Amino acid sequence: MGRLYRPLYRPFRISRGPLITRDRVLCVLCALCTVVWPPFGSGFSAAGRAPHRITRVTSEVFRLAEEAGEVRQRFERTRNAARGQKARAEELDRMLRGRKVVTAALRDDAGAAARAQYRTGGFTVEAGAEDVEDPVELLELQEPAVRRRAALGRLLDEDSRLAGKLTAERQALAASRPLLEQDSARLKAAQHSLTTRLAAARDQLNAISQTSVESGRCEPLDVEDVRAGDAAAEGAAGDPHEEWTRPVLSYELSAGFGGTGANWANGHTGQDFAVPVGTPVRSVGAGTVISAGCGGAFGISLVIQHEGGWYSQYAHLSAALVAPGQQVRAGQWIGLAGTTGNSTGPHLHFEIRTTPEFGSAVDPVQWLNAHGVRV
Repeated sequence: MGRLYRPLYRPFRISRGPLITRDRVLCVLCALCTVVWPPFGSGFSAAGRAPHRITRVTSEVFRLAEEAGEVRQRFERTRNAARGQKARAEELDRMLRGRKVVTAALRDDAGAAARAQYRTGGFTVEAGAEDVEDPVELLELQEPAVRRRAALGRLLDEDSRLAGKLTAERQALAASRPLLEQDSARLKAAQHSLTTRLAAARDQLNAISQTSVESGRCEPLDVEDVRAGDAAAEGAAGDPHEEWTRPVLSYELSAGFGGTGANWANGHTGQDFAVPVGTPVRSVGAGTVISAGCGGAFGISLVIQHEGGWYSQYAHLSAALVAPGQQVRAGQWIGLAGTTGNSTGPHLHFEIRTTPEFGSAVDPVQWLNAHGVRV
């Protein structure tokens, strides 16, 4: 019986070679694909992407914080200018009311002098001078009244000029006030927008840092990639002439050393500085980074060894900017504040220790005060 179908392919031979079929060709192609192309669905892992993402988000936090600070300063200047204008306008109103009283008094006095002069036919002398017959003596008696009328005239002219000047200034203030109010409203809206965006960026940074801790990959960031502005660039490097300094520049002191509560089994071992997520954290003195933590109660943390057998710890960071073995200066940026680990909100947990290990802490505020740093 003949074949009812034709094969879709036919084996063929290469001279003096083995028989090559479609199956063998497909096997070879699959093997090549496995070698030269990654498996389907692979790519950069979340951990691999995290440093780039956190760098971008951190840069956004710094940029927005810098812009928000500039807008806040401009808004404060505009608001202070508006307050100054209002105070000056009120002062001018009081002065103008006073000038009206003075002007009215001067005009009444001048009017009385003019009426007296009219009644006497031009001579205004004191009572009892009617019997004086010498014209020269009469003129001498009239001289004080003449000087008084001249003085009244000068006072009226001066009062008129001053009132005109005050009125012109008051009108100028009234004309400029709407523009100042518009600027103030615009800056207030911009400040609100930047504050909202900054809060969102900080929340995003906090979420990334929490993910880094959970994955156990808390890689340090390059401060050159995240800082913003010349002022930040200058501050990030620290001061080679400074011996000791504060760990953060703007803060509120919260939980102090030795405090008790549900969050501390054996008492609080450091000083907490309440600061927003992403706030630059600085080394309090020159030294060497000897350890970096990623997880546990302290979250992302750093320990720095200083001269004299002292160690400083910085905990609950959102990111580290230095790595173990790195030399740092006083005031140099070493990390960004956060709320990783056993934390109830954004802050820096700062410790001073006599050893690198937990359990050797001393009161950090007293220690800083003893080293010339007031917090």
